[in-house]
Amino acid sequence: MHVVILGAGLIGRAMAIDLAADRELNITVADRDVKVLQTLTEYPGITTQVVDVTELGVLENLVNQCDVCINALPGFMGFEVLRKIIALKRNIVDITFSPENPLTLNDLARANGVTALVDCGVAPGMSNLLVGYAASLLEKVKRVRILVGGLPKERRLPWEYKAVFSPIDVIEEYTRPARLKENGRIVVKEPLSEPEFIDFPGVGTLEAFNTDGLRTLLETIDAPDMVEKTLRYPGHREKILLLKQAGFLNDQPMQVKDCALSPLDMTARILIKQWELKEGEHDLTIMRVDVEGEKQGYRFEIFDAYDPKTKIHSMARTTGFTATIMTRALLKGMIKETGVLPPEKLGHDYELVSFFFDELKKRGVHYKQKKMKRFEG
Repeated sequence: MHVVILGAGLIGRAMAIDLAADRELNITVADRDVKVLQTLTEYPGITTQVVDVTELGVLENLVNQCDVCINALPGFMGFEVLRKIIALKRNIVDITFSPENPLTLNDLARANGVTALVDCGVAPGMSNLLVGYAASLLEKVKRVRILVGGLPKERRLPWEYKAVFSPIDVIEEYTRPARLKENGRIVVKEPLSEPEFIDFPGVGTLEAFNTDGLRTLLETIDAPDMVEKTLRYPGHREKILLLKQAGFLNDQPMQVKDCALSPLDMTARILIKQWELKEGEHDLTIMRVDVEGEKQGYRFEIFDAYDPKTKIHSMARTTGFTATIMTRALLKGMIKETGVLPPEKLGHDYELVSFFFDELKKRGVHYKQKKMKRFEG
């Protein structure tokens, strides 16, 4: 069986290594950056291609014979690539944080007999599956609350942050309006708004603020109140707000001498270097998902860290393994429904959920689950 991975960044690399452990799989990793692809040449079962998938005909030639394609490209190009792959009648697992609604491609996917598993990262992704699973155990869902963050283990000024996935998508989190649900209505709030401090054992106090991570949950889960917040070390949010207020995250081009450049492009270029998570630098992934019913609810928590044995960062593990486990489920025929399927739509399939949790445990990623009668916050 043949799997094509689009994008060889931190997460794409982790996915390729994980899938290559299955000797019956042939893995092709495509990226336009020769240097990142060179880090994969030592692994048997992985071939690499230096290509630009935005060029005419390249994507079709790349995925023409694959069984599953994994889309790990930056969010700004993710949706269009997702649409093209569905049009090419290839099954796909997508982790891109695109601003568009992937559910709008559902009719196209069904017409082409394609299964498109979208938002298959850690959050959205794991979080969605957990919400869908908990919802299937409750008569009615009253509230969903997701707290999630990827952080460097070592805090260093000025940012006290490192980008554990595409820095462009991190900035997108800080600029895209946040959609929440309050009293049964979808409301739109400023990203970074409504900050609160929350204590996490073993980590300390973190700051949570609104981001646009609910996505498909707003349409697929019948709950009057839902919120997703990103976690950072206290102080980071104020620095991002200062950049926004000063205009450094404005995406409108400005003329500077003979060059037209947006402040956002310039800022992103600077921050990509400063936020780069280098090999050997340790990171953490923290997530808490609360799903509350009429009389009880469920809390899921994860605390994951950089694996020094495999040298794979935590965010790459938690995001990438979600995608590779779902890829394996597709290849095994465990998911037969066609269309665009966000993970929460699979939460009622207990065999699949059990497979998912078991595969995570094999990779050292462990969830804590408990019933709750009262939720704080």
